[in-house]
Amino acid sequence: MSVVDHHTLDLSPRISEAGVADYIALLKPRVMSLVIFTALVGLLIAPGHVHPVTAVTSILCIAVGAGASGALNMWYDADIDALMSRTLNRPIPRGRVLPGEALAFGLTLSFFSVMTLGILVNWLAGGLLAFTIFFYVVIYTMWLKRWTAQNIVIGGAAGALPPVVAWAAATGSLSPEPIMLFLVIFLWTPPHFWALALFRTDDYARANVPMLPVTAGPDATRLQILLYTILLVAVALAPWPLGYFSAVYGVTSLVLGAGMLWLAVRVYRDRTGSASLRATRGLFKFSILYLFALFAVLLCEVVVTAAVRLIGA
Repeated sequence: MSVVDHHTLDLSPRISEAGVADYIALLKPRVMSLVIFTALVGLLIAPGHVHPVTAVTSILCIAVGAGASGALNMWYDADIDALMSRTLNRPIPRGRVLPGEALAFGLTLSFFSVMTLGILVNWLAGGLLAFTIFFYVVIYTMWLKRWTAQNIVIGGAAGALPPVVAWAAATGSLSPEPIMLFLVIFLWTPPHFWALALFRTDDYARANVPMLPVTAGPDATRLQILLYTILLVAVALAPWPLGYFSAVYGVTSLVLGAGMLWLAVRVYRDRTGSASLRATRGLFKFSILYLFALFAVLLCEVVVTAAVRLIGA
């Protein structure tokens, strides 16, 4: 049950105006790009050799599954998207795509991405992809997002699963390395999205979405951002002393973590005026760089190692 009446949208039967660009927008391409990147890292750092066809199939299925999740999220959230300045130009609120079309599109992509991954790669990966889609659409979108301020904390598990799915696709099993990648993304999600929510509080309040700044206030949110950032930095650094990732990763994690901590402290300290806005925007933008660079180091190490082996051969 939605906290916002669906009569805020015109759902009367009409001819669809959807074009290719509208369906691409339903896939949430920016989110999909992060999913593809983190999944690719999970796939390539997995031990053993992965056939190129298997690798491409796996990444494609994970990408399509992520896009399906985005389409189903936009279908269900169309009512609140129409009330928020950040989302009111999405295809359904604009009237470009009919809700039924988005639902059919998302369900079709979900089915084929899961079945293709299961049949052509392995069913552990297929099952994990199905669970990821279910968690994002049902647990997060339909339940957590509208009913608890912990929506981002718990719901972040869905966005953290792609490298685990990819590892399972490559090996047919699980091990500590993908779980560590999962934990990094999982703990990264709250400070990242709460920073956004701090300068979009009016949007969430207008749509009656119980994001933490709306329910607990900005000061409590700033404290939570700082605490989660401290935990994130510690967990992201841990694979180095535990011997799972290299010193290059460890040093990079240390440097990036120092940047995240400094910005989180600024968010906690600077609470008024333009300084507050600069701090929250700065943390939000840097957090994207933080996650990308951390995973990029792992990817570069795989590429360099493969190149060295090729030259040595």
